[in-house]
Amino acid sequence: MYALVRSPICPLMSRPSSQCELADEVLHGMTVEVLEEALPGWYRVRAPYRYEGYAPEAGLLFGEGHAARWASLPKRVVVKSFCDVLSGPAVTCFPLEALTRGALVSPVGSPDANGWQRVELSDGREGYTKCSFLSEYHETPRFEREEDMRRAVTETARTYLGTHYRWGGKTPMGIDCSGLVSMSYLLNGVAIYRDADIREGFPVHAIPREEMAPGDLLFFPGHVAMYLGEGKYIHSTAKNGSDGVVINSLDPADPDYREDLDKGMTAVGSIF
Repeated sequence: MYALVRSPICPLMSRPSSQCELADEVLHGMTVEVLEEALPGWYRVRAPYRYEGYAPEAGLLFGEGHAARWASLPKRVVVKSFCDVLSGPAVTCFPLEALTRGALVSPVGSPDANGWQRVELSDGREGYTKCSFLSEYHETPRFEREEDMRRAVTETARTYLGTHYRWGGKTPMGIDCSGLVSMSYLLNGVAIYRDADIREGFPVHAIPREEMAPGDLLFFPGHVAMYLGEGKYIHSTAKNGSDGVVINSLDPADPDYREDLDKGMTAVGSIF
């Protein structure tokens, strides 16, 4: 059985309870596979990028018919940090929903002369948002050329700069280290493993440290970052004074150098 994510952000918990660790977040318009009803009101689900957790019933829209209808519609992905879907094509209209980067909507018709795009939400409601807030939804790699993909994933990662750290988070409302790198790839059509690990069956594989290039991933015990080039890397860190997505350096001469990460690196991973 499949279900649609109907809430802007649906938490995936490590257990069927709100009083436990947040493992991940699935976003509006994503389709999840329902594996079992774990407890009343809680379902174990598998996200489209093969990550599993426990979702509250309130965040999901159940039914094969809903999932089939949604699968047949064209999609756009929200690329603005936050995006209001309004009841009409004017800023004064009532906000039906507020979505975050990574949410999916279905466009209805073409944008009007003022850039307003009518969209359908996963639960069938329709509203309006600016077409500039949306982009093409990629289910396969966005670019064929390696250099273009490397540039795209690093540029996407930079759009999260300043986002505060949230364990299990993956939106501009709060994001953790693996949420940052996995979303940077997912928005460019590549599903990598959600956690800070190189996992068999996913596209990231280990490479020598001296071969790392922009877009490759740097692994540490319980942590992951994305290499930007010229000794710099971007990551989401709970370290006091950073508290979110920042850029640090592998060069001891730089003021943003972190010796603990430089000397604690366990692996470098790449999809290329």
